[in-house]
Amino acid sequence: MRGVATIAGYAIRQGLRRLVFLVVLVLTVAFLALYGLGTREAFQDARDFAGPDDDIVDVDAFVGATLFGLAMFATLFLGAVLAIFVTLGAVRGDAERGLLQPLVVRPVGRGALLLARFAAAAAVSGLYVLVVYFAAMGLTAAAGGWWPDHVVGPGLALAGAVATIAALSLLGSVVMSATANGIAVFMAYGAGLTAGLLGQIGNALNSDTLEDIARIASWALPFEALYQAGLHALVSDTEGLTGVVLQLGPFGGAQAAGATIVPWTVGWLALVLGLAAFAFSRRDL
Repeated sequence: MRGVATIAGYAIRQGLRRLVFLVVLVLTVAFLALYGLGTREAFQDARDFAGPDDDIVDVDAFVGATLFGLAMFATLFLGAVLAIFVTLGAVRGDAERGLLQPLVVRPVGRGALLLARFAAAAAVSGLYVLVVYFAAMGLTAAAGGWWPDHVVGPGLALAGAVATIAALSLLGSVVMSATANGIAVFMAYGAGLTAGLLGQIGNALNSDTLEDIARIASWALPFEALYQAGLHALVSDTEGLTGVVLQLGPFGGAQAAGATIVPWTVGWLALVLGLAAFAFSRRDL
């Protein structure tokens, strides 16, 4: 375990040297600044439009949940970018630069290296999305006084989502170059979002086929199922017409995942990391 911790620390320092965290920090500050400004204006404009006597729909809940749902999508995207860039060259990229060979000698080994790189990427990207998630929540509450029905669960769902993306990127780094892996994982990320969009279209058209395709694709790429479950938890206790009209998105509507999402995600991670370990064991350095 000491070797795993050492390599995880090395991976984090490597990200710092490549300015990955600095780029993400700049993007995050810009996003939160714009989100805070936009949220304050949106609450004010919505209240002015609805008027003081409109009690049909809870305006603050509608605006707050909609904007914070969009913030969750942006947070997932930024977290995915961080997870991918931390892991896209973790194996083949480092091997081609001659950085990997000294790290996989005994007693560390290849399996420990993969576990350490995944642990570092999942911890860093998971902590990042939690910080951004709670920052956006605080900005929403400060601007309009709205809080989600469940505070912690959606944030943990986002952390789990970026962990699955990190695992997928780590698997790709074993068999592909850094550039090809980055492209492939971003395409898989886009495919998951497209599956969520198909589910929304299928729901609007009452198409069981589209909904089934979307559901299968979302669970095959669990980050989308986790994202949808997080959106659902935001307003799961909101009742009345407000709860009916809230259809959060934009890619993948709110869908309850049930208790199976956690064991499914853990099993999916074990499978992907197992495939990565198998492929790495057969690769010449």
